[in-house]
Amino acid sequence: MGRKRRGRPIDGWLAVDKPVGMTSTAVVSRVRRVLDAAKVGHGGTLDPLASGVLPIALGEGTKTVAYVMDGRKTYALTVRWGEERSTDDREGEVTATSDVRPTAEQINAALPAFIGEIEQVPPKFSAVKVEGRRAYDLARRDEEVELKARRILIEDFSLVSQPDADHAEFRVVSGKGAYMRSLARDLSRALGTVGHVAALRRTACGPFTEAGAISLDKLETLGHSAASSDFLLPVATALDDIPALALTEAEAIRLTHGQPLPVLPVVRRSDVQGVIAGTTVRAMCGERVVALARIEGGEIRPVRVINTHD
Repeated sequence: MGRKRRGRPIDGWLAVDKPVGMTSTAVVSRVRRVLDAAKVGHGGTLDPLASGVLPIALGEGTKTVAYVMDGRKTYALTVRWGEERSTDDREGEVTATSDVRPTAEQINAALPAFIGEIEQVPPKFSAVKVEGRRAYDLARRDEEVELKARRILIEDFSLVSQPDADHAEFRVVSGKGAYMRSLARDLSRALGTVGHVAALRRTACGPFTEAGAISLDKLETLGHSAASSDFLLPVATALDDIPALALTEAEAIRLTHGQPLPVLPVVRRSDVQGVIAGTTVRAMCGERVVALARIEGGEIRPVRVINTHD
């Protein structure tokens, strides 16, 4: 007989405004303790140096984490010119220096090469696996780390301001797997200098934005009070970009028991576009997400049942 999970069964999402100097794992632990939640995870790691939106999944929300991690992310990025560092951010050791300081005109001329689908080599101090081992573990042991370039998407990379000759501030909108530290490193080199991330803040992650984020201090103050639930978002929040199909209560029960449903009656009732064979959908009963499902052979077949606690 399995061991019963400790804590309260809380389902949904919480957007936490992560402070600088804290790991994403530490944020998860603190949320679990404050809310006494049985199951907690996060949707997209932020480095300790970075602050901003860290989506936290609770209970059945953890089944939808992949959809948040695959989503669009927006960053406020500050690059410090003239110093390249081992970690590609200000926490590492200086490995190269340069007296070159790019102008706004030079920066704007270089940015288009970093927009769209580009090849990017992750930082040596990253969680990317090399023959089953994390790259940062190898780098900390001074072992040679050779990481392969990966194809990533940068939707926007624009210069916002230059506070002084040593720093430039950018807005970046990226897809899954893009490293801001690599972007800072590679842009610096393209401009004939070296550089690293001096500051980084994530302002949006999938459907979660800093406007709706709560600080850990405020969450701790609210604790288990009713006010804390004001910040809890439904499980379906993570699935905003997935077509929604409206089920009756009877259909919802069938789907949660693993039984497929005929697709045509449900699609006609739901008034959705582009639902074809192979499409992933979110099956809804009212405001409640019932399951992640796929359209196959003229049927709606459950892939991941969501058993939220009322």
